Amino acid sequence: MSLIREKSVHDRTADPARTAASDNRTDNRTAARTGPAALLGLLTAAGGPRYATALVVDAVGGGLLRPFLLLYGIGVLHLRAGAVGLALSAGMVAGLLVVPLTGRWIDRGARTLPAAVTLVLRAAGAFTLLAADGLPLFAAAAVLFGTGSQSWPTTHTAVVSTLTAGRLRDAALAAGRSLRNAGMGAGALLATVAVASGPQVIRALAGVTAVTCLVAAALVASLRVRAPQRVVEQARAAGPTGEPLRRITLLSLANLPYAFCADVLEVALPALLVLRLHASPAWSSGVFVGNTVLVIALQLALVLRLAKRSRRAVLASAGVVLSVSYLGFWAAGSLGGTPGAVGVAAVAVLYTLGEILYTGSGPALVAASAPPHLLGRAVARWELSTGVGRAAAPAALTALLAVGPGTLWGVLAAATAIGAAAVLRLGPVEQPHG
Repeated sequence: MSLIREKSVHDRTADPARTAASDNRTDNRTAARTGPAALLGLLTAAGGPRYATALVVDAVGGGLLRPFLLLYGIGVLHLRAGAVGLALSAGMVAGLLVVPLTGRWIDRGARTLPAAVTLVLRAAGAFTLLAADGLPLFAAAAVLFGTGSQSWPTTHTAVVSTLTAGRLRDAALAAGRSLRNAGMGAGALLATVAVASGPQVIRALAGVTAVTCLVAAALVASLRVRAPQRVVEQARAAGPTGEPLRRITLLSLANLPYAFCADVLEVALPALLVLRLHASPAWSSGVFVGNTVLVIALQLALVLRLAKRSRRAVLASAGVVLSVSYLGFWAAGSLGGTPGAVGVAAVAVLYTLGEILYTGSGPALVAASAPPHLLGRAVARWELSTGVGRAAAPAALTALLAVGPGTLWGVLAAATAIGAAAVLRLGPVEQPHG
């Protein structure tokens, strides 16, 4: 790490009071700015343009990943759809198993190196795809992609939390999520264009993915950011993890029903609209596009707007809003036909608000309440619970819907409301100046 960057991080750790005052001034300036300039400033707040480039690569890669791997396995390698699905699931599970190890690596002081490694793994996955001629190498590529993708959120939060603090950190994380939503849309569009253009274009896209991931990894590694030495020494001397990490573990358990919300949009609503209401698939696409646009437009603005509120209170309110939206989907679906589809689309706006509050406050609360020497393990537990929830969601949601819409939405609303109550009752206390 450069001497300038090292001094900046050291000063932030050595004098919390001065850091808090500085961050408050920075937060006020950030809140006063709007539009693309504010977004660009926040994306470069941690790591500068080099790290912002890696964020773009991750964002587009996230949108490419699932459709691209599926289409590559079926369209280029001519594998059976069932075998491709199993390989993709194995990759995601392997990635989840690595998340706790990533957290412990971060607690030993690493910051940008783990983030760079996640990009190298995805590059290796793309090169493996190009070499694949059957299921074994395709499965290996899926594991490499899954491992790199699942560990990225943990490493990204750790980097941002080391180079920013307070509400500036919250805003920088929100800006990254806005970029990721936009990038995922662009990535999905690229995958669609590639499959329409034939196998050679799909293979070329795999090669471009490999090269861009390697370039992004080199840019991130060149930052050479590590935790301040004092934090590393605290981690080495740490005995029992104590109350803060126990509280974060309880928060991560409360997060499980929240984590289902992403698959409500991708799985439950399309199934409800097409299978139950017999609406055109265009309704599902419209709801998805509307959700994406609203998240991109409102995520950062809402985080800045709620900067004076407790993160724990905002996270609990997100659970309430999501629960009410699930009950709204139930009521709208009972209308049937086109009126039901219109009702679902209207309630989706409320659902999107709950999703924005959830993603804007959850990781920020973990980062603000974790002791610096336990940051990696704390964030890893949160991201692991999110990953487990998302892995279980498709099977659980489709099984509940098979019983009936009332069962699906009633169980989701009750579970998320219980999670919100647990957040208020058991959630961690934010660190001073966090």
